[in-house]
Amino acid sequence: MTKIDAQTDAGAGRYLRIATEEAFAPPELVALWRRLLERGTHGDPGFESLVGFYINHRSPRTDFVLDRLQDLGDQRLSDMDDAGIDRQIISLTAPGTQILDAGDARAMATLANDRLAEAVRNHPDRFSGLTAIAPQDPEHAAAEIERGHRELGLRGVIVNSHTHGEYLDDQKFWPIFEAAEALDTPVYLHPTTPPAGMIGPMLESGLDGAIYGFAVETGMHVLRVIRAGVFDRFPRLRLVVGHLGEALPFWLYRLDFMHEAALRAGRYSFLKPLRRKVSDYMRENVWVTTSGMAWAPAITFCREVLGPDRVLYAMDYPYQYLPQEVTDLDKLPLDPAALKDFYQGTAERLFRL
Repeated sequence: MTKIDAQTDAGAGRYLRIATEEAFAPPELVALWRRLLERGTHGDPGFESLVGFYINHRSPRTDFVLDRLQDLGDQRLSDMDDAGIDRQIISLTAPGTQILDAGDARAMATLANDRLAEAVRNHPDRFSGLTAIAPQDPEHAAAEIERGHRELGLRGVIVNSHTHGEYLDDQKFWPIFEAAEALDTPVYLHPTTPPAGMIGPMLESGLDGAIYGFAVETGMHVLRVIRAGVFDRFPRLRLVVGHLGEALPFWLYRLDFMHEAALRAGRYSFLKPLRRKVSDYMRENVWVTTSGMAWAPAITFCREVLGPDRVLYAMDYPYQYLPQEVTDLDKLPLDPAALKDFYQGTAERLFRL
């Protein structure tokens, strides 16, 4: 019994708490990031701001995050027990391999997946994992998705948003979607800092990271994927987005209205009709997790506009490790069956646990 379970009877024993956006980074990748920062040749101010902060700025927060990211054993399990988390679905943290050149990215994706699969084998009742890829080489990424799924037992794919400022709506990346759909394995689109062409006003005001920039960049990425017709081409593709959908659920009405208005007006020559409304894809092909958004009103709203079977729990460990949020979310205004689905059932169905 976890410490949280020992302290409260608010649902303990009736469901498993599965946290679905929990991060790690192998030490070899952290060392590679450090070398990139030292050389200063990466050309990405967001990488400098985000990773440079955690690697070069020593404080209780940065030490906690950097230590926990590299641990796939006793310390992580202890933190899970203290928070009442029964299982983590673990994935490679941003920017993952996507700041690297193609050769290093391929090698690091392979290493990260092997390391994560080993941890899952060591703790099969506590850990599940997502396959990291190198989008720089889409064919290799597709092959790695298949290896992760068939050989390593991983339960989905992690993509840390843009790759050197390029987005998955570009058809050169669609072998990634093709492989994921063929294997019926979900793609988790996780934020990273905005690329150089977008980050300037956010960086100068301290808004480039999780406070705002992540949501703007990744929400835009989701919309680019929808607008490009990805879900028309791959109708069974399942996309997972954190932080309660990066604010997109709030915008559903306006997204539908303005997309249709732009089509009628012929405003953009490249904008083509879709088979469904933007909001339909959000309700039918997209799932959202609560990572970093343990706020009952927002969770309730997303359940209402997307559907209760599209919203599931995540903590965002180790970046936002707040054991109290579990106790608070146990008190969501949901009946026992709905609360079990929120914490356990939806995750089990989505990730085929």
